[in-house]
Amino acid sequence: MDASDGLPLPQRRWAMFAIGLAIMMAVLDGTIANVALPTIARDLNATPADSVWVVNAFQLVITVLMLPLASLGEIVGYRRIYRIGLAVFTLSSLACALSDSLLALTLARVVQGVGAAGIMSVNAALVRFIYPRARLGRGIGIIAMVVAVSAAVGPTVAAAILSVASWPWLFAVNVPIGIATLIAGRGLPRTPHAVRGFDYLSALLNALFFGLLIVAIDSVGHGEGALVVGLAFLGAALAGVALVLRQLPQASPLLPVDLLRIPLFALSIGTSVCSFTAQMLAYVSIPFYFQDVLGRDAVATVLLMTPWPVAAAVMAPIAGRLADRHSAGILGALGLSAFAAGLALLALLPASPGDANIAWRMALAGAGFGLFQSPNNRAIITSAPSERSGGASGMLGTARLLGQTTGAALVALMFGLAGAHATYWALGTAAVVSLAAAAVSSTRLIGAAAQRL
Repeated sequence: MDASDGLPLPQRRWAMFAIGLAIMMAVLDGTIANVALPTIARDLNATPADSVWVVNAFQLVITVLMLPLASLGEIVGYRRIYRIGLAVFTLSSLACALSDSLLALTLARVVQGVGAAGIMSVNAALVRFIYPRARLGRGIGIIAMVVAVSAAVGPTVAAAILSVASWPWLFAVNVPIGIATLIAGRGLPRTPHAVRGFDYLSALLNALFFGLLIVAIDSVGHGEGALVVGLAFLGAALAGVALVLRQLPQASPLLPVDLLRIPLFALSIGTSVCSFTAQMLAYVSIPFYFQDVLGRDAVATVLLMTPWPVAAAVMAPIAGRLADRHSAGILGALGLSAFAAGLALLALLPASPGDANIAWRMALAGAGFGLFQSPNNRAIITSAPSERSGGASGMLGTARLLGQTTGAALVALMFGLAGAHATYWALGTAAVVSLAAAAVSSTRLIGAAAQRL
C-alpha cells in the first residue's frame, strides 16, 4: 500500500507492530550475548578474549552497513530492505543456534549483523511514511520506548532463558518471532524509489572509514601502542577524505553530506553523538561502581540499573507527543539538562548510599534522556526532504553507534588511567558532555528564530 501522509488505521498499528518487534529482536540480541559470553566461551572451549568477537563482530557489521543499506533503501524501497534484513536476521539466528564452534558462531553473528543493519538502517524512514507528519513524534516515541524496554529487559531475558535451557536457545527464540514479524511486515508501506544506481565504491570507502575509526577508538580505550592507534586513525582519515570528496558532487550521496548542510539536521546529529557518548560513559562505568565500590552483587546491580531504562521508556512516548507540538531545541535542552543533573548527582553520591538514594538519581538520568531522544530523532527525520529519508535514518543510527563506541572506549581509557576513581571521572565527563549537548540543542532555537525573520 502507498502512504502519502501516513497509513490509515488499523494498517498503521500492524506496521508499527512489525517494526517494533523486529527492533526488539535486534536490540535484545545486542545485549543478551554479553550476558551469555562466559557460558558460550566455556561450552565452545574458547578464551574470554576470543569470545568477545561474538559481540564485536555483530556491532561492527551493523555500523559499517548502516549508511549503505539506508542508501540502497532509497533506491529499491525501505520496505524491501527491511523485510530482507528481517529474513536474513531470522535465518542467521538459526545458524547461531546450530553453531558448534566459536568460528561458526562468529560468522553467523556477522550475517546476523547484516540482517540487523537492514532492520535498523531504514526503520525511522519507514515510520515517517507510516505516521502522518502531525503525529510523527508519536511513532518515533514508540520506537524509542521499544529500544529502551528491550535494553532494560535484555539481561533478565538472557538469565531466564539460561536458567532453563542452553545458550543456543538465546538465538533460537528469534526464529518463530522473526517468522511472525515477516507476516506482519506485509502491511509496511511501499515508498517511492530513487532513479539512480548503487554506489559500490562509496560503500567500500564507508566501510573502511567507520571500520578503521572504530578500531582506532577502541585501541585508544584499551591502551594499544601508539603505532597501532596512529595507523588506524591515519587509515580512517584517508578513507574519510576520499569518501567525502566522492560524495560532495553527488545529488543523493551515500554519506549524507547534503543533509549535513541543513543546520537543523547537523545540529541534531551532533547532539545525538554527544548524548550517546555521555550515556555510554555512564552506563558502562556505573555497574563497576555498584559492585567494586559499593559491594552490591550482580542481581542487585541489575535491579539498581533498571530505573534508568524504565524512566526512559516511560518518558519516550510522552516526549514524542510533545515533539509534535513543541520545538526539539527546547525539549532537547531540557531533557539533556535533566540528564546531566542526574549524572552529576550520581557522581556526588555519599559513601554508603541506600538503594532509594541511587534509584531516584538513575530515574532522573533516564527520564532526561527519554525527554531528549524522541524530539531529537523527529528533528533528524523531518529536517531531511522526504526522498532523503533513508539517508537521514541511516545517519541517525550511525550517530548513535558512533557515540556509544566513543563512550565505551573512553570508559576503558579512564579505567586504565584512574583505576578505582574511573567511575567518578566517567560520570563527571558524561555530565559535562551532556551539558555541551544541551547547549548545542538550544542553538536550534536560534536557527528557528532566524528562519522566521
